[in-house]
Amino acid sequence: MSPTRTYVPLLVSLVCASGCEPAALVIVPDELPDPGAWSIAGPGGPNFSFASDQIDQPCAALTGGEKDVQHHNLVGMYDGWLVLPWAPETGGGGVSLYEFSDPCAPVLVGEAYSSIMRESHTLAIAEVDGRTLLAVGTHVDDDHGGIGFWDLTDPTLPVWLSQLELPGYDYPDAYFRVALSTFWQGDRLYVSAGFLGVFVVDVSDPAAPVIVDNFTEVALLSGSFHVIGNLALASSAGLLKTMTIDIGDPENWQVLATFETGDAEGNPHPYYFATVGGKYALFARKDTGGGPMVYDLSDPSHPTLVGGVENPEADGGYVYRQHDHLFQGESNFGSRYDFSNPAAPVEEARIDISGDFDTLTPIGNVAVASVDDGADPGKATVVFPWDVEPDSVGPTAELVNPADGAVWIPVTGRVGLSFDEVVEPLSVHAGSFRVWDEAGRAVPGRFYAQEHIANFVPDALEPDTSYFVEVPAGGIADVSGNPTSATLRFGFSTGSTVLKRPW
Repeated sequence: MSPTRTYVPLLVSLVCASGCEPAALVIVPDELPDPGAWSIAGPGGPNFSFASDQIDQPCAALTGGEKDVQHHNLVGMYDGWLVLPWAPETGGGGVSLYEFSDPCAPVLVGEAYSSIMRESHTLAIAEVDGRTLLAVGTHVDDDHGGIGFWDLTDPTLPVWLSQLELPGYDYPDAYFRVALSTFWQGDRLYVSAGFLGVFVVDVSDPAAPVIVDNFTEVALLSGSFHVIGNLALASSAGLLKTMTIDIGDPENWQVLATFETGDAEGNPHPYYFATVGGKYALFARKDTGGGPMVYDLSDPSHPTLVGGVENPEADGGYVYRQHDHLFQGESNFGSRYDFSNPAAPVEEARIDISGDFDTLTPIGNVAVASVDDGADPGKATVVFPWDVEPDSVGPTAELVNPADGAVWIPVTGRVGLSFDEVVEPLSVHAGSFRVWDEAGRAVPGRFYAQEHIANFVPDALEPDTSYFVEVPAGGIADVSGNPTSATLRFGFSTGSTVLKRPW
């Protein structure tokens, strides 16, 4: 239901290349939901302080159910709970939810098992018709597998909802023709499936998902697919090739740029997996050492190498950002990097647990280490404090799409924000991510957040219309509850011009 609004007329002029059109009337919604009008069901992220001798020392372990075979990957917060998937490549795993406000004394809330759940490399969670759903990979046998869905609406009782087979699924190869990662935006779930390309799945009814398209034109070993508004970063699984793609028109994707990762001297370096944090694409270097490689996506038609660091004793897995720090699993250990100078990250700490240490996830002032093979019993996921005081800095949106001033955005377009840290999905709502048209009408739609990215999916955009976006201070928050500290505003148009911003 839309909030009651009063309208304040502002006379503004059109943005024009030469000459000027007559002044146009832009109406600004005067009343919208409060930016902080959101809440979570669970207790939220870490809020404890630590002594200096606790830093980078293990303080707790997170385990799955009795059938957990110690194969863990990414964990994350949703609705105030920590979500821990646990499953091997060959299937047979589950999901556990924990209270995590005291990260050194986590409390199990609920868990469940599925014989066909396969390992997950992303946390694609969405609200659909009042239900909280998590998309994961599945493995039935060597010739059958794909994706499946957990219903996490009741965190004490996760329920397996449905599954969908991907044509061409083939195992035992763990990369070539299996679901490697998922990304949820609106009624579309993007499934990266190696040489099978990117499947687009209609999840308007997650109990009966349907494949609606399969983009093999990306021409890479598709490992992940991150979407910010209409911009997608299609990245590889263990190779060099990467693409930026305009997917604003779902029937006509446009490749913006294709590049191969490497260093400033022009030497190519493959990566194991990629993520997006703020305006940066982050790649975990592999085979030629470890360490992060950093590219600026501010101009998605020309992604620019910013820098990186070689860690010769490492072999990269996954990399995540929290403000001025990067956290990377390096196979043999996990590293925390000072990212205050993105051109030259500096390793500042190293931690170790037994096993193939691929994932180090920052959550407030702790980092959660996970291994996907060879773990000590009960220690596939271990919590390490990394900062003395609780996180107190809110997220900053560094990249928006459409860009400010963009024109000819298709009416099928979406609006995206990429932050410098992981955000709490429940904090992304109509009051904290405001979109309205030139007549002052708030645009109805739905909100999604996955890791560092928040997306707004309009019910509809009108042709030849200007739209304005405001992300007010005090709204979108990180998983520790710290909200944005500064207001962000931008505008775009589905026509040839953008009305002058009403601020």
